[in-house]
Amino acid sequence: MSIIEKAASRIDRQRNAAAATSTTAVVPADAIVDADVALVEATPLSMPERVAQRAAAAPGETLVDAAAAPAVTPAAAKAAVRGSPRVVELDLAKMRDMGLVTAAGGRTSLLEEFRIIKRPLLKRAFGERKDGEMPPNLIMVTSSLPGEGKTYCAINLAMSIAMELDHTVLLVDADVARPSVLRTLGMPAERGLMDLLVDDKLDVSDVLLRTNVDTLAILPAGTSTPRATELLASSTMTGLVTEIANRYPDRVVIFDSPPLLLTSESRVLAGHMGQIVVVVEAQTTTQHAVKEALHKLEGFKNVNLIYNKTRDIPGIEETYDYHYG
Repeated sequence: MSIIEKAASRIDRQRNAAAATSTTAVVPADAIVDADVALVEATPLSMPERVAQRAAAAPGETLVDAAAAPAVTPAAAKAAVRGSPRVVELDLAKMRDMGLVTAAGGRTSLLEEFRIIKRPLLKRAFGERKDGEMPPNLIMVTSSLPGEGKTYCAINLAMSIAMELDHTVLLVDADVARPSVLRTLGMPAERGLMDLLVDDKLDVSDVLLRTNVDTLAILPAGTSTPRATELLASSTMTGLVTEIANRYPDRVVIFDSPPLLLTSESRVLAGHMGQIVVVVEAQTTTQHAVKEALHKLEGFKNVNLIYNKTRDIPGIEETYDYHYG
């Protein structure tokens, strides 16, 4: 290849690099670092090559010497290819009317209950971590049986922690057989956790949903699969939870898990968690069911109970009231 042909080829590469970097102004928070990706070639041009480059330029075209241009980091290069996570709008007024925690809902008994519930969880999440322990900022919310309010508790806990000044929250719908998070929030099903575990070409940023609550993001359950238990037990899942637990030092990750007595997935998921919260429905869940659920969690540390849907005031209509213990 002649010097002029080499110079023309280099110009084409520079044009393509400039187009790629100019289309994405925001680097996604969940971009993967790939050491093999670079958009700018930083090899200096020799003097004859520079002369040939100028000769090959179109009239009025300004050429940028790659040696003088700032190098693009591998993370930024991968980010430009991936694009930013999609932003979705939560209907906060509707959530408030549904009895969910929102910052705009004022000071309610529900808000105060979850302020009490979250404090010890946050203390452990960012406290001292012993060798071999799972990341304590990974918190699983589950129940013995369906209908006890675990999804409501998971959403309320996430919303309450999102109000913190020093923490961000990722809410993961891990009830892959019966996803409820997006449905409860009035949104359609989306790709998510299961798709990440099946397709190694997907990145977290491809399926992550940012919300209009700046400190809250959602990872949907994704496409249903009969291999859910095996996928949740895989090394791919281990790598994923490790990544999302450690990517941001201020992040808390809340997993809405399947019920403990109906599926094997919840116990597998518990193996990845640093803390577990079991929701118990007042006046409904039997003591036997609670004991059986806790039996499935034998050997796991930091297991907590939330007593849900109690009637505290005679003559007053039943309300959601959460007790932590």
